[in-house]
Amino acid sequence: MAKEQLGVLTALDLAKTQWYHFTAIVIAGMGFFTDAYDLFCVSLVTKLLGRIYYHIPGASKPGSLPPNIAASVNGVAFCGTLAGQLFFGWLGDKLGRKKVYGMTLMLMVVCSIGSGLSFSSTPNGVIATLCFFRFWLGFGIGGDYPLSATIMSEYANKKTRGAFIAAVFAMQGFGILAGGIVGLIVSSAFDHEFTAPPYSADTMRSTLPQADYVWRIIVMIGALPAALTYYWRMKMPETARYTALVAKNAKQAAADMSKVLDVELSAEEDVVIRMTEEPSNSFGLFSKEFAKRHGLHLLGTTTTWFLLDIAFYSQNLFQKDIFTAIGWIPSAASMNEFQEVYKIARAQTLIALCSTVPGYWFTVAFIDIIGRFAIQLMGFFFMTVFMFALAIPYHHWTLAPNRIEFVVMYSFTFFFANFGPNATTFVVPAEIFPARLRSTCHGISAACGKAGAIVGAFGFLYAAQSTDPLKTDQGYPPGIGVKNSLIMLGVINFFGILFTLLVPESKGKSLEELTGENEEGNEEGSETVTGQQGTSRTVPV
Repeated sequence: MAKEQLGVLTALDLAKTQWYHFTAIVIAGMGFFTDAYDLFCVSLVTKLLGRIYYHIPGASKPGSLPPNIAASVNGVAFCGTLAGQLFFGWLGDKLGRKKVYGMTLMLMVVCSIGSGLSFSSTPNGVIATLCFFRFWLGFGIGGDYPLSATIMSEYANKKTRGAFIAAVFAMQGFGILAGGIVGLIVSSAFDHEFTAPPYSADTMRSTLPQADYVWRIIVMIGALPAALTYYWRMKMPETARYTALVAKNAKQAAADMSKVLDVELSAEEDVVIRMTEEPSNSFGLFSKEFAKRHGLHLLGTTTTWFLLDIAFYSQNLFQKDIFTAIGWIPSAASMNEFQEVYKIARAQTLIALCSTVPGYWFTVAFIDIIGRFAIQLMGFFFMTVFMFALAIPYHHWTLAPNRIEFVVMYSFTFFFANFGPNATTFVVPAEIFPARLRSTCHGISAACGKAGAIVGAFGFLYAAQSTDPLKTDQGYPPGIGVKNSLIMLGVINFFGILFTLLVPESKGKSLEELTGENEEGNEEGSETVTGQQGTSRTVPV
C-alpha cells in the first residue's frame, strides 16, 4: 500500500520536459564525453609509444610495447576507475551528490594534463609516470559513473527518465568519436609538416623525434571539456531526493526545486519524517532486508555489466589489432609513425560514426517505449549472433574481397552493444535502489563492469595473439588467435542474456515506487511490477 508521496518528488516525477533537463544532460554528459575520450584515446597511441620508446635497431618490425608494459598502459586506468566507482559511489551517499561531483572533474583535468607531461630519462620512467597519472585519471572517471547516473535519475521525470539517463551516457559515443577525430587531425598535421619514410624503407628515420609530441597532444586535449564544465557543475543544486530522503531537510529540498521548476513548493517536513523513519526505509547495504528486497537485483546489475564490459572493452581497445589481422590497416612496417596513428584513428572514427554513436541514440529514442529489459536482452542476443557470425567463418572474412563485409559485421556488434546492454547497464542501477544506497549500488555495479573491462584489456591482449609463434607481436607468447577470442566473447555475451533475467523493468514508475520507499509495511515474497502499457514482470522485493 502506497504512503503519501512528497510534493516536491511528485512535482519532479510529473514535470514536463524543461530547459533544466537539457542543462543537466549536458553538464553530466560532458563528464562522460571526457571519460570516453580519456579511456579510449590510449588505443590510438599504444603502437606509437612502442615505436618511440621500444625500438630495436635493425629489427624487421617497428618497436612495440612489451606485454607487461602494454597491459599496464591499457589496464591501469580501468583499475583506477574501479576504485573510483566504489569510493565516490559510497561518498555520494554519505556527503551528497553535489559535494563530490566537482572533485571527480578536477581530478580528470589535472591527470589528463599530467599524463601528457610524463617525462623521464628512460622509456620505463616515461611509461611509469604515464601509468601513475592514468590510474588517478581513472579514479576521477570512476566517480563520474555513479554520480552522473544518480543525479540525472533524481532530476528526471518518470516518463522520460530512461532517455535522460541514457542521453548522459550517450555522450560517451561522442567522446570516442572526438578521440578519433583528434587523432586524425594531429597525425595528419605532423605527417604533412615532418616527412618520414615508411619503416621498411628506413628503420631509423621512420620514427622522428617530433612523434613524441603527437601522443602527448592527443592525451592532454581530454582536459578541455572537463575544465569547461566545472563551473556549471558547481552551480547545480543538490538533488531533492538526497536532500529530503537522505539528509532529511525538506525545507531545503523544496527551496532548491522551487527555483529549478519555477513553481512554489511547500516543505512537508512531517511527510519527510514519516517516510525516513519507516523501518523499511532504514535498512543498510549488508542487511538481510536489503538481500531480500534487492539482492537479486544487485546480482543482475553487477553480472550483466561485468560480462558486457569484457566484450565491449576488448572490442574497443583492440579493434586496431583486429583490423590489422584482416588487413584493413596495413602492416606497421609499411607506414611511418604518423601514418599508423592516422590509419588507427580512421578505423576508430568510422566505427564510432557508423555504429557506436547511432547505437547510443537508438537507446535514447526507444528506452522509454520498449523498456530497459527488452533492449538489454535484444542487445546481448544480437551481440552473441554477430560474434559467432564473425568467428566461425573467420578465414572467410580475412580474404581481401570480404574485408569490408567484416568491418560492417563488426560494426553491428558495436551498434547492438550500445543499442543494448552498454546503455541499459548504466541506466537501471540508478533507478532500482533506495536513495540512501543508490550511488553506492550504482558504484558497485559499475565497478564490476570495470572488473570485466580489466579482464578484457589484459586477457584479450594475450588471447588474440596468433597461435603461430612467428606471427605474434614482439615479446608475446602464442595465444588462441583472433578467431577463438571472438568465439569466447560470443559465449560471454550469451551468459549476459541469462543474467539479464534477474534485472527488473523500471520503465514508467517513480523511483520511490521502484525501491519501495513510499510503500506501507514490509510484505514477504514478491510483487508484480507493471509498466504503463500493461507490461508486467514479477521481481523479488
